[in-house]
Amino acid sequence: MRSDTWQFFIDVGGTFTDVVARRPEGTIVTHKLLSSGAIRGVVEHGSQPTCVTDQRRIGDPKDFWVGYELALTNEGTDGPIDLQRGNRTGPTAKVTRFDADVGRLWPDQPLAPSIPSGLTYELRSHEEAPILAIRYLMGLRLDEPIGPIDLRLGTTRATNALLERKGAKTVFVTTAGFGDVLKIGYQDRPRLFDLNIRKRDELADHVVEIDERLAATGKVLRRPDKAAVRRQLDSLVDRNIEALAICLLHAHVNPAHEEVVASIAESVGFRQISVSSRVARMEKIVPRGDTTVVDAYLAPVIADYVATLRRSLPEARLKLMTSNGGLVDADHAAGKDTILSGPAGGVVGCRDVARQAGFVKTIGFDMGGTSTDVSRIDEPPNDLEYQHETVKAGVRIMAPMLAVETVAAGGGSICAFDGQKLVVGPESAGADPGPACYGRGGPLTVTDMNVYLGRVVPEYFPFQLDRHAVERKLASLCDEVIANTNSRLEPVDLAQGFVQIANANMAAAIKRISIAKGYDAREYILTTFGGAGAQHACAIARTLGISRVLCSPFAGVLSAVGIGVADVKRIGQRSVNEPLAVEARAALDPIFESITAELRNALIADGVSLEVIDPRSLVPLDKQTILNSVAKTGRLVIVDLANKTLGAAAEIAALVAEEGFSSLKGPIYRVTTPDVHIPFSPPMEKPLYPNREKIVAAVRRQLEES
Repeated sequence: MRSDTWQFFIDVGGTFTDVVARRPEGTIVTHKLLSSGAIRGVVEHGSQPTCVTDQRRIGDPKDFWVGYELALTNEGTDGPIDLQRGNRTGPTAKVTRFDADVGRLWPDQPLAPSIPSGLTYELRSHEEAPILAIRYLMGLRLDEPIGPIDLRLGTTRATNALLERKGAKTVFVTTAGFGDVLKIGYQDRPRLFDLNIRKRDELADHVVEIDERLAATGKVLRRPDKAAVRRQLDSLVDRNIEALAICLLHAHVNPAHEEVVASIAESVGFRQISVSSRVARMEKIVPRGDTTVVDAYLAPVIADYVATLRRSLPEARLKLMTSNGGLVDADHAAGKDTILSGPAGGVVGCRDVARQAGFVKTIGFDMGGTSTDVSRIDEPPNDLEYQHETVKAGVRIMAPMLAVETVAAGGGSICAFDGQKLVVGPESAGADPGPACYGRGGPLTVTDMNVYLGRVVPEYFPFQLDRHAVERKLASLCDEVIANTNSRLEPVDLAQGFVQIANANMAAAIKRISIAKGYDAREYILTTFGGAGAQHACAIARTLGISRVLCSPFAGVLSAVGIGVADVKRIGQRSVNEPLAVEARAALDPIFESITAELRNALIADGVSLEVIDPRSLVPLDKQTILNSVAKTGRLVIVDLANKTLGAAAEIAALVAEEGFSSLKGPIYRVTTPDVHIPFSPPMEKPLYPNREKIVAAVRRQLEES
């Protein structure tokens, strides 16, 4: 990574966007803003219809807010409000002048006949939150171009599109007679006793069945008729299809027919074509087909997002974080590989700070605004746990990704009463309208409970919080509980109850990645991070019997730190239908050669120089270490490629075979480059936190007021 340019490591979450940046001279700065891209403030004394004063804007870059849209808002509304006309979505004014010395904004037209103190306002632009953060830290106005920078980004775009079913309009192309194979799946019934069964929403809008067939060995039984295939694909042109997912029976053994269909699809003019033998060349058509459809469904979403960023960052070198904990060039990012982009950055960052603090075994506790992600990190070489086949949002995905357990209990998780009991989540208030304390009419959330209980110090929050809104909504909820149960609860009882429910949900998630898998959570240190993690970490550690909690100075932006210290990495896997024995060496070597060549070419396409490709093994060649690793994971995850040779690959396979193991995956091709590394205590431009005495005094004062 170039050292003479700005370097940005950004995690775009569901509620907040976290930023860690390194200036060209080496100092580290951090920044946090709402993922909606809205900057909120409060109208203060001295404001007039023709200007807005806010001391929180003092110190912002000179003339920075010129050109941004300015809108007044009011507590209890859903959006910007034109106070002059009383409309919820009235016209906004544009900032024509900004004085950073006094924190004053001048709009191009009066905002209202009078502007009383205490109103909130928003500043917005057409650009995404990462671009706004980059401009702010570099001090560049809207009309100034952003020059060459290095940007590493984690995003929830793919995750949200999958959860909300807002991906590209996709067609599933498969072998004749198998059009409903993904709907049938494995015929599992995960909710056997539900009276109202709701099937998953299929990602593919349409299915095309190709008249072709391969035997299980890859032998051609019936070749596809190219003219017929073209007619079938031509018929889709008028349906506004954006993506094609091609998955034919037994194509993982012989991809020839898939390549024929893909070639015809390209000539027809489809924008996105995902081919199962390229996306997931593994046996089992159900997860292979689902993975291919997911890739086609999400790839245009990621491509559009990257294109949006490119319009503001034409000279940037942009890499995206993937679900496996590595980075890829943004222009080559696959849809299936970015589903856990943000959480993967948190796992990598958690491992990094834990090791620098002297701890090897740790449980990562990442509590953000929408959800909480937990992970387990063990001793090397198998420090990170991978899932090679998993289910996300009801869809089977066959791709290596870091094992992260997610629970819908974040700072923005909605706290409600369902008529019988208190519930937390799974719905979230998100960044807009956000929790009730944001002053946008949002519902009660876990964040509101922490504000009410004095666990959030308002003066250290990025914008002013509305405690009165929380008090009003809690009082109203108390009345609702009394009306339905005849039980009298005080607001403080409700707040504490909601926090306990959230803690129980998060502790249960940690048990699923530790105790349920045979790991004793008491042997680990709990590394807490995320914007809300530290408010709950001690209670959760106490519940699990964990004696130590680690909170990094970068805890609030640790996912961004992880994105900054991650390697450029590609992982390849392929089914090997050969007996794993010494005699199989002749058959295995070509497979290793093929996978290695594919991954090396992919890395070079990502802009990695061949000289820095490091094919070192993650599993040492010590016999007992290898056998212990295979016994623990049930698979040979990686083979040794020392000195850029492949001779050791089959030797390890034979060694494992002699011990009675029969499962082979690999190799993982990992790249380490002379990139940035953020130390545990980097040189800061300004202290990350105020002194301890001020924080303690503020917390005590808040608790006394509560």
